[in-house]
Amino acid sequence: MTTAELIHAYFDAFNRHDAEGMLALLSEDVIHDINEGGREVGKDKFRAFKAHMDRCYREQITELVVMENGAIGAAEFLCSGEYLATDSGLPKATGQKYAIPAAAFFECRNGQIIRVTSYYNLRQWIAAVGG
Repeated sequence: MTTAELIHAYFDAFNRHDAEGMLALLSEDVIHDINEGGREVGKDKFRAFKAHMDRCYREQITELVVMENGAIGAAEFLCSGEYLATDSGLPKATGQKYAIPAAAFFECRNGQIIRVTSYYNLRQWIAAVGG
């Protein structure tokens, strides 16, 4: 798969709420740079992150635009969701709905995603959920 095809497959699995489908696209030593957070390395860390996110949020990606330059790719999109369970250090969850612009950057090698870096405006998200 090309970089753009991998990115599209990643977000297709995301929208199906198919964590294992997402994980199948990642290298064993995937680097995950979390928005306003740290860096985690490995599929097991990504799996735990995704399980936490799925517990706290139900999200869909729309308006997806994917750009590719060889092994590097970028995606710009609208992330719409529902805040299901209170996440540590964030406002209380009461089922608030939100839609915020976001972006992600990817690096791919040998048909797998080896890096995922996500960006969104946390203050804009907090305002959207009434925090």
